[in-house]
Amino acid sequence: MSNKMEYESDGEEHEEIEDLSDPFVVTCYQSAGQIAQKALKEVIALCVDGKSIVEICTFGDALIETECSKTFTKHKGLIKGIGFPTCISVNSCIGHFSPLKGDTRTLKNGDVVKIDLGAHINGYVAVAAHTVIVGQTGTAPTQGKVADAVCAAHYAMESALRLIRPGNKTSQVTEAITKCAEFYQVTPAQGILSHELKRFSMDGEKVIFSKVEAGQKTQVFEFLENEVYCVDIVMSTGDGKSKEQEDRTTVYKRVVDNQYQLKIKSSKDFLTEVDKRFTAFPFTIRSFADVTKAKLGLSECIQHNLITQFPVFYDRPGSIVVQFKTTVLCLPSGNQKVVGQDLQLPFVKSEFSITDPKIIEFLNTPLRAPKKTTATKTATAKMDTN
Repeated sequence: MSNKMEYESDGEEHEEIEDLSDPFVVTCYQSAGQIAQKALKEVIALCVDGKSIVEICTFGDALIETECSKTFTKHKGLIKGIGFPTCISVNSCIGHFSPLKGDTRTLKNGDVVKIDLGAHINGYVAVAAHTVIVGQTGTAPTQGKVADAVCAAHYAMESALRLIRPGNKTSQVTEAITKCAEFYQVTPAQGILSHELKRFSMDGEKVIFSKVEAGQKTQVFEFLENEVYCVDIVMSTGDGKSKEQEDRTTVYKRVVDNQYQLKIKSSKDFLTEVDKRFTAFPFTIRSFADVTKAKLGLSECIQHNLITQFPVFYDRPGSIVVQFKTTVLCLPSGNQKVVGQDLQLPFVKSEFSITDPKIIEFLNTPLRAPKKTTATKTATAKMDTN
């Protein structure tokens, strides 16, 4: 898929600049963020005792598509829709659980639930994830290892958002994430990366590791103005090692750089629908009208590396995994978090705390510089955590 696209608005054609120096690009990210935010809030409200997981996922996807259809209606040919299908990953499940119709699993009180989803407008994607504890009333905080994981993930996220600034390095973010995990005695999940986002791309060249294993070689990048990042923080009370279990993969993504002349008609039909409906973004096989036929077409596409898989990963049994994810714009005025604002955190209390003066200092730094105003107002300005 080409990263270049022209769209029509009110009869005029425009060739877009594909970074944040173009106000229209900023608007696309912000609009995608608003849709993802609405979906996230409504899906959170559905995470109650006895609720079907597949019903929640189906609802989230339908809501994103409906909200996308209401936006930019005057822009002919503008592509928009699901940027990441709704996934509901419970307890030791690290991610990508979005079951097919007929799955009977439900949520129960006490479950630690990760909600992961996204929307895109014109190829500019906003993705987010949030963690909730089912049935938590707010009368007494959850304590123990779950509380430790929540605190570590939250402060790692807030640290990362403040370190992703022009002139800083990706290694500084990795160090802060690792330190937050160490303070709360939990483990960053293996293989979780934060990526630079570009148009029709969720896995840009610049990568932020949550943890660097001994002997692992990583490339260090410098952050620049007008870049966009997906910041993905996943903490586990276990060893953080990702393993597949019996759950079959249901989330996939087109490998847009690969081409192959498919032989089977069902494969050709499947790939045509993927290219038309999902372009370069992940999708769930559940979204096809005929899932059986889609599975037939999927096999040849995977065989020839036209489609990549997002397996369902778990940590060891008994462990609990917590996730927070957001999309941040590195604007000249400071960082702007376009999704995940104002979401209530799980009510927890940890016996641990952060004692590193450097981390404490930048946790108290606003994402965006306060507007110039009177000295009194500036001095009393509250920290902007949005």
